[in-house]
Amino acid sequence: MSYPETLTVLGVDPGTASTGYGVVASRGGGLSVVSGGVIRTAPEEPLERRLGGIFAIVADLLDRHEPQAVAIEDIFFGRNVRTAFAVGQARGVVLGAAGLRQIPCFTYTPQAIKLSVCGSGQAPKDQVQRMVASLLGLRQPPEPDHAADALAVAICHLHNAAARLGAPA
Repeated sequence: MSYPETLTVLGVDPGTASTGYGVVASRGGGLSVVSGGVIRTAPEEPLERRLGGIFAIVADLLDRHEPQAVAIEDIFFGRNVRTAFAVGQARGVVLGAAGLRQIPCFTYTPQAIKLSVCGSGQAPKDQVQRMVASLLGLRQPPEPDHAADALAVAICHLHNAAARLGAPA
């Protein structure tokens, strides 16, 4: 089996108010950031419009960057059930946009992402941001934290994809 020379992944940190995204490419063992940012929605907008906006922007990102995979952070089910449902809805529109394009999706827990990027599943947010900057050769940690988290999800998938495929990282 041959591997693509460049593997591009869209990483997503889902949420209805702020959805972080990061497009990362792996070329010859090195990682580089292609794009990153946050999709923000207005809290006064009806939920269906907020989700529709997230869908439209993710669809545009998928069409523009043509990633081979989408990596998305799994829901952390803490004490706030409402937040978990909202995150689940945002995840659903991201998965739907990728599914329409037949792009495979992969889910990672927050602990797996931190372990892959920092070497510890309990790493604090600022350490994740610094390691993302280091791994991507950035001068400063990416801001805001939702964008940094999305880049970390993409990096996590690229590390795991190389191991799964037996390809060089």
